[in-house]
Amino acid sequence: MIKNDIVNAVAEAAGVERQKAKQAVETIIDALRQALSRGQRIELRGFGVLLVKPRKRGIGRNPKRPSEEVQIPPGFTIRFKPGKELRDMTGPPESRTAKAEDSSASSA
Repeated sequence: MIKNDIVNAVAEAAGVERQKAKQAVETIIDALRQALSRGQRIELRGFGVLLVKPRKRGIGRNPKRPSEEVQIPPGFTIRFKPGKELRDMTGPPESRTAKAEDSSASSA
């Protein structure tokens, strides 16, 4: 899924024209981008958490010349930690069908 697909889904779900949906999606992405650049944690209930973590300096290898070591400078990286609902939806197919069977059996 690309940003265009998200814009189309928002336009259809909200019943607004595509240009307004595009503006809404761009505004949300910009707000997320600004929060991450300030090092803030973004928590979207039911979806997951985005956070900025420091990355230690290290030593890497040049793929073209594996014997050559390359210094990797310290920096920051963005991590995504999925929420429980998202993990349950995207787990292995066997566990999803087993959970569905368990929930239907318990409700009967």
